[in-house]
Amino acid sequence: MALSEVHWDHQIPLPKLAPVRAKLTVALVALLCFINSYDGEFVFDDSEAIVNNKDLKPTTPLNNIWTNDFWGSNLSSNSSHKSYRPLTVLTFRLNYLLAGGLQPIGFHMLNIVLHAIISALMIDMFAILIGGLAYDEKDKIVNLAPKTSLLAALFFAAHPVHTESVAGIVGRADLLCALFFQLSFLTYCKAFNTGSEGDDRFSVRWVVVSLLLCAAAMLCKEQGITVLGVNAAFDVLLICNVNVYELSQRLLLRRNSLHVGDVVRTGLLTRLALMALGGLTMLYARWRIMGTGPPAFTEVDNPASFAENIFLRIVNYNYYYSLNAWLLLCPWWLCFDWSMGCVPLIKAATDWRTAWLLLLWCVLIGLTSQALCSQDSQRRRTLTLGLVLLVVPFLPACNIFFRVGFVVAERVLYLSSAGYCLLLAYSLGHCCCRWTKYKKLVCVAVLLLLCVYVARCALRSHQWRTEQSLFTSALSVCPLNAKVHYNVGKNLADRGNTTAAIRYYREAVRLHPSYVHAMNNLGNILKERNELVEAEQLLSKAVSIQPDFAAAWMNLGIVQNSLQKFEEAELSYWNAIRFRKKYPDCYYNLGRLYADQNRHLDALNAWRNATVLKPDHSLAWNNMVILLDNTGNLGQAELIGREALKLLPSDHTIMFSLANVLGKLQKYKESEGFFLHALRINPNSASCHGNLAVLYHRWGKLELAKKHYELSLKLDPEAPGTRDNYNMLRRKLDQLQRSAP
Repeated sequence: MALSEVHWDHQIPLPKLAPVRAKLTVALVALLCFINSYDGEFVFDDSEAIVNNKDLKPTTPLNNIWTNDFWGSNLSSNSSHKSYRPLTVLTFRLNYLLAGGLQPIGFHMLNIVLHAIISALMIDMFAILIGGLAYDEKDKIVNLAPKTSLLAALFFAAHPVHTESVAGIVGRADLLCALFFQLSFLTYCKAFNTGSEGDDRFSVRWVVVSLLLCAAAMLCKEQGITVLGVNAAFDVLLICNVNVYELSQRLLLRRNSLHVGDVVRTGLLTRLALMALGGLTMLYARWRIMGTGPPAFTEVDNPASFAENIFLRIVNYNYYYSLNAWLLLCPWWLCFDWSMGCVPLIKAATDWRTAWLLLLWCVLIGLTSQALCSQDSQRRRTLTLGLVLLVVPFLPACNIFFRVGFVVAERVLYLSSAGYCLLLAYSLGHCCCRWTKYKKLVCVAVLLLLCVYVARCALRSHQWRTEQSLFTSALSVCPLNAKVHYNVGKNLADRGNTTAAIRYYREAVRLHPSYVHAMNNLGNILKERNELVEAEQLLSKAVSIQPDFAAAWMNLGIVQNSLQKFEEAELSYWNAIRFRKKYPDCYYNLGRLYADQNRHLDALNAWRNATVLKPDHSLAWNNMVILLDNTGNLGQAELIGREALKLLPSDHTIMFSLANVLGKLQKYKESEGFFLHALRINPNSASCHGNLAVLYHRWGKLELAKKHYELSLKLDPEAPGTRDNYNMLRRKLDQLQRSAP
């Protein structure tokens, strides 16, 4: 296939840079856009995928990464989202090991660097898709569209829709998937660098390597398999130089017979067969790993997919596509979550929003007709491959093949935006060719657009630095989204502002009356504020809507216990345990209920269950020691306390309780040791100073008793019993002083 420099490329208002300099420029722009997110916190989904994911910890067997989903749940679990991304989780684990723990800076920096690398590699990818595949004598890609590929890569590096993937750490999945996607494509191109002049030679080895890189992309995120579609389109349109329009005319109108031999000689069928076999193998393996069943999503996650009317379902899907297109065209209204009322369903064909999907399809049909029917082979190739790169990576998110768990998600546009950027760069080059006298105006427009992109990226990545700024930024974009109000409320509650949190939780429940998580959290806050009746109503409603909501059952039990509805509370606790077998906190609260009813043996059994399920459950251990102490079982209390400290050697509350027991057993020296150790950990504990003083008082070390009574009263002047004991000690000291010779 004879290749020549792209005729519109010299009109692009950019300097022609050397390949290395061009890549460095693009990488620097990418860094400039997102560098201010480097010191951000763990936000939103980072909590589940990283902070609470046991697969990141060195104590967890490495094999767990290959059997658990992205969030650390077993793939066979009914609650698993079936997101199988072990290579992404492996990079999280490496971050954890290198930083010695959960230090977000390392996680963020790697994301930013990955985006810079991907943006730089986009130059090579765009160069091939626009100018065709050519190698020099050093086996390096010859860029026949240096300005257009540079401009498209700059647009990609600075596109604000990438903020979620770069500034949000869980976006690592999109970044790694995109990197292996690029490598798979570039490796597939390498298969045709055989040194032969004809198109009938190719390297099977490089095709196989490309398939392996595709598998790696898929192990980072499921979307990675779409590179096979891009590779196939590239092979047909560019390597084999097939004119799709002419081919369709031949087949439909039977003007000329299709020369099958010509197709066979190119090796196209062999390559397509290899890719089809590889793709089917990957899909089968993925299906088996997933447990041969799709993830279960709810109507809240994707309401359009639950619409009974298939016509309205299709209309809403197409409206979602138009929203995604708008995010690429005008990435100003960005939101971390687009579910729960953020995008109301279209329920009638007369809805004015149907105009947007009609406009979308008019544009797509117009672009497709230009791509297929243009007499200019360069334009035809660029438009067709640009559309392929825009559409194919988006296919897994389009609800056609399977239901997805979101309405709109900016992160799924990371790869598709490359196709958009290619088409945008082509359009600007085409404008420069047609309107040469406005070339300076186009140059100003390009610079202005890039500056706006960079500024928007900087602003948006700053919003992603903290949950507070991220969640509040969504209020103006999606004011009808109950999840936005819920997350704002949760963030306020975590920071101690429960009054404001109540307002946002109530709004979340108003917008989505069956939002059980908002009811549960609101009920918890009302419980803490002693507004028990309303708390009980909310939690009862939550479990009636979702009967298997174990946390709500437990919280309802706590409220009922506070209202002295002991039978109802016990039933609620057992319901929670029925729906979540391993629930140590629920066993702990059940033990408290039994203790309040003087059912001491049941309480001890419940707390023992809590410690079996969670060996470091400090409260359960401590309550067992205290209960045994209060009931006079000092020997057993000592055994339990010592057992607890083997598991929790730095727990000052257990040391305190065990020291009290040892004091009553007249093991004064050991008791003193535990009290002093507890005070080294928590030196401002008034009760610990007070009880140590009582120990010294009994032991006859009166001056030390006096010292610790005074320290206790200094820390807490109202400490119960301490002042009486102190006054008693002073009288005794006075008597001893008067009786002294």
